[in-house]
Amino acid sequence: MKRIHKTIIPALILSSSVMAQDLAPITLPPPDTSGGKPLMEAIKNRRSTREFSPDSLPPAVLSDLLWAAGGINRPESGKRTAPSAMNWQEIDIYVALPDAAYRYEPKDHSLQPVLAGDIRAQTGMQPFVKDAAVNLVYVANFTRMGDPPKDEGERLRRENMAYADAAFMCENAYLYCASAGLAAVVRASIDSERLAKTLSLSADQRPLLAQTIGYPKE
Repeated sequence: MKRIHKTIIPALILSSSVMAQDLAPITLPPPDTSGGKPLMEAIKNRRSTREFSPDSLPPAVLSDLLWAAGGINRPESGKRTAPSAMNWQEIDIYVALPDAAYRYEPKDHSLQPVLAGDIRAQTGMQPFVKDAAVNLVYVANFTRMGDPPKDEGERLRRENMAYADAAFMCENAYLYCASAGLAAVVRASIDSERLAKTLSLSADQRPLLAQTIGYPKE
């Protein structure tokens, strides 16, 4: 795959003083759903990496990555590339880029602005997270899972299902990265409370996992 160095989305070249409401949604390029390595080769190449180049991802690569992780692959039903318990689709992907944070919206394959500025360092506890091209944060919205749980057992079952659904999306992203020559690592070491506050999440939303993605360090 041809590597493009230091390519950034022009709409994301923003001053850190810009407020979130001043950021415009970004429509991503249509994903390329026909390319990539054979599945077995991608599985063979899948691995976790903790050293990243600071080079940004081209828009087309970011588009393909987010579609692979949680995009719509059956437009007639709105169902996704990753499985979801009861089709609740309770996991949202938040995208921390060098200049702003966004929420991925699968329905129109876009990035919806959340916060101006660089919050990559807040998405994890390891030093490499602040320098990689992108950090994905998988956030559960428990209101999508129906009425409040009746007891502690049901609450734990729903939480387990949400973690499983987030993990499915992480693995899709991992396999895309293995196919596209990108480095990736999934992380549970996040300050969930701090990150929830930074992203202005509601009491029914919780960051579960994060995933650092970028070009491998040369």
